[in-house]
Amino acid sequence: MSYDLVIKNGTVVTAVSSTEADIGINGEQIAAIGQNLSGKRELDATGKLVTPGAIDVHVHLEMPIGDFTSADDFYTGTRAAAFGGTTTIIDFIETAPEETMLAALAARRAKADPKVLIDYGLHMTIGPRDINKLEQIPAVYAAGCASFKLYMAYGLRLHDGQLWQALTAVREVGGMPVVHAENWDVICALIAENLAAGRVEPHWHPRSRPALLEGEAAGRVIDIADFVGTRLYVFHVSCQETVAQIAAARRRGLPIYGETCPQYLLLDWQLYDRPGVAGALPVCSPPIREKAQQKALWRALAQENLQVVSTDHCPFTLAEKESGLGDYSTIPGGVPSIEIRFPAVYQRGVQSGLLTRNQWVAACCTRPAQLFGLQKKGDIAVGYDADLVIFDEKRPFTISPDSLHEAAGWTLYDGMAFQGWPQTTLSRGEIIVDDGELLAQPGRGRFVRRTF
Repeated sequence: MSYDLVIKNGTVVTAVSSTEADIGINGEQIAAIGQNLSGKRELDATGKLVTPGAIDVHVHLEMPIGDFTSADDFYTGTRAAAFGGTTTIIDFIETAPEETMLAALAARRAKADPKVLIDYGLHMTIGPRDINKLEQIPAVYAAGCASFKLYMAYGLRLHDGQLWQALTAVREVGGMPVVHAENWDVICALIAENLAAGRVEPHWHPRSRPALLEGEAAGRVIDIADFVGTRLYVFHVSCQETVAQIAAARRRGLPIYGETCPQYLLLDWQLYDRPGVAGALPVCSPPIREKAQQKALWRALAQENLQVVSTDHCPFTLAEKESGLGDYSTIPGGVPSIEIRFPAVYQRGVQSGLLTRNQWVAACCTRPAQLFGLQKKGDIAVGYDADLVIFDEKRPFTISPDSLHEAAGWTLYDGMAFQGWPQTTLSRGEIIVDDGELLAQPGRGRFVRRTF
């Protein structure tokens, strides 16, 4: 039998196995995995890894924050993702005060659909003004938006009683609640104390958001979720204090999950002490912590106390970051990592022996799909979408703003030398990036309706 496309002679790496095999593709799906397959078109992957397309379940493209909007739109963000081997993202929806959740979903899709190069999903945000809209959640879930974002910080912060209400409503439809866990009251008090004392530099940003109280907030919302009887996914875990809360809950048999991000795995808080705007660039929340925290996060991934590596990709321009230098609490928070995530976890994790190849694929591809209802993605199996990456373990790649495809014009990983980078990225059987060349057109990506 001849297939439309065959990837030949590669090492097929999934979350559970590594085998020498060919992959036959018909149309948009994987049709066969075996030996000596032939196709109308063939890609030679000799000496390369073939992995599922990576999945980033936490990105903010075209996201308004105050007077600013994150630098990458749905085109530039998904372009950068594709070059880095990511074939599916999940972004966010926020409702306007009088807007229904379904109307907000339609509006967000109208922004994304003409621009996306890869497939995407959306999380629905439940803020304080959405507590009186909770009866709309079943309709949103039926429309394919199966996960719901809850904040314990910022203007979108939910108080504990509102967390209980939102978690209960999400439980009723079988959705996945996701949470930003920090202790906002203490953060605000520490910021006020620092500013009153003239401590306005970025150095004070991580010291205003203590790791101990990130862990406290995570533990509190985990307890509320336990009381409600729902699963829960903790976003952007930055420290061992939060890992400990998730691990303790999992030992009790609770369906609690967590992710971390490249900025916490590769960087440390000395970056905040760089002069001028350079010290403002790493501002994100939770903050990048001291170097000792990195080891705990890698260990948590290896021990599966954290299940996923996402990015929380939310970059702003140099000028926008610089605008907050007189008051660190006004620096727009977020860093770009969407392109480097998949190869970075390989470089620092697999190459250093902290993770196996299978654990790398599990954290970046398979578990994100499983946890967020992406039914035909994240694995290499017959009937799955042919979202695939040919990964060259020997390819050198030096990170710089010029070598990446993100729009911010800067990267915190500037100068890092990687060995191992995606050679070819396929999305639903279509080669969208090959040897550094973009082959796809805006709008070819699709909204993925997710269910559990």
